[in-house]
Amino acid sequence: MELVGIGEAARKIGANTSALRYYEERGLVRPAERRGGRRMYGPQELRRLAFLQIMQQLGMSLDAACTMFDADGEEWRAGARDQIGTLDELIARARGARQFLEHALHCPADHPAQECPIMIETLERRLAGVSFEELAAEHGHQVTAASQRFTGGHRENGGPAARRAP
Repeated sequence: MELVGIGEAARKIGANTSALRYYEERGLVRPAERRGGRRMYGPQELRRLAFLQIMQQLGMSLDAACTMFDADGEEWRAGARDQIGTLDELIARARGARQFLEHALHCPADHPAQECPIMIETLERRLAGVSFEELAAEHGHQVTAASQRFTGGHRENGGPAARRAP
């Protein structure tokens, strides 16, 4: 069994040695052994480190990553489904943000947030108590409280849009 030191393990996954120490401190990974006080990692630990690092770079929590790596079949699948739901909400939020910014870019007003009749109407309706989710639903956008997406625009397919809230 080929073991590598912490520096080589960190290099292999593109992380700092401090990240590996942090993972160990949190109980997320343990070196296969220690030689002269030096942490040594084998193939199984390296795969675990790579998995943790990938999950973290994808925006997943370390706890969720550990659940997916360690839990039994149904538990890790439930965790994966939860993570997919979280990603779907993040994607919806990003799409809404993009559409909101596109609306502002295509608006003929110099300052859309202050001058755009569509935006002003939407803001006034929100101030009057219409929920964000209701505003979005009126324009065919499904929004959950968690996703908070904001969509719409002046142009649709290159032409002026019907009166739609951003």
